Amino acid sequence: MLTSDDLTDRTARALAAATAAARELGLRVDEPRVLYDVFSVIVHVAPSPVVVRVPTVLPPSLPSDQDRQAAQQRAELAVAGWLADRGLPVVPPSPLVPREPVAREGFSMTFWQYVDAVADAEPDWAQRCASTARLHAALREYDGDGLRFFTQFETYIPEALAELERHPGLLDGADVRRAQQDWERIAPVVTSRAAFESAFPGVDVQPIHGDAPFHNMIVTAGGEYWSDFELVTLGAVESDLALVGPEGRTAYDAAAVGLGLRTLDSRVLEVTEWAALLASVACLAMAPQLPMLVDALGPTVESWRSRRAERGGG
Repeated sequence: MLTSDDLTDRTARALAAATAAARELGLRVDEPRVLYDVFSVIVHVAPSPVVVRVPTVLPPSLPSDQDRQAAQQRAELAVAGWLADRGLPVVPPSPLVPREPVAREGFSMTFWQYVDAVADAEPDWAQRCASTARLHAALREYDGDGLRFFTQFETYIPEALAELERHPGLLDGADVRRAQQDWERIAPVVTSRAAFESAFPGVDVQPIHGDAPFHNMIVTAGGEYWSDFELVTLGAVESDLALVGPEGRTAYDAAAVGLGLRTLDSRVLEVTEWAALLASVACLAMAPQLPMLVDALGPTVESWRSRRAERGGG
């Protein structure tokens, strides 16, 4: 486990790397400041209207696979930029630098337009789920170039569960085996587009946000903006609504019908909710890099255990 001093040092290195990269790109940086620091260090390189996202907590294999990380970042920039270019409410890539990830000091970072967020805004979750339908309607027009199928599941979950086998203090060995059994049960349809489409005929695959877009919105005085497309992927829209609850699903379905989209498929939702739970449990593999995850993910692990018990362990 990293110590508090280690975490402080990592934040300082990410801040320094973001500042140096921004200056090399010709941005004025007088007062860089960290806005957020959990899985990424988010740096406003003030006074430039630019935010740098520096991922610092990564899945076990990603630090040694920089090409894979950069490819996903290019997809993120491309999709967010495409949406912004069409006037959709999304935090856009910064227009002041190229839409490309930048490697510096061992980090791979992306540059975004600064938006002035409203602190402590109370979200309307039903409205956000309806908004997700509008996002899906827009993304149907994206050609999907550079996107893989269910990026957030297909390599991350099995790799992370294998890592947890090597760290029994993070998750009980019996739980790891149960999680691996759950993964084996759903893996065929979330790792193969052909298998998915065969299992769920009529359920289309399209570009989706990939990481609970109803949570990843920034509130400003001028409205809410979609953000954080780090896990943008091809998949079923149900994945973006996993674990949202009945009120959110109802709001989504009503908005989808109004937009000429299909409503959520309960069978696909069941599979993607299991995948989302497993992805959260597997996230414990990153706890050595971010110790707070042990406590933060405790309720999720209990929710997964309870759901398994309700199904008789299957």
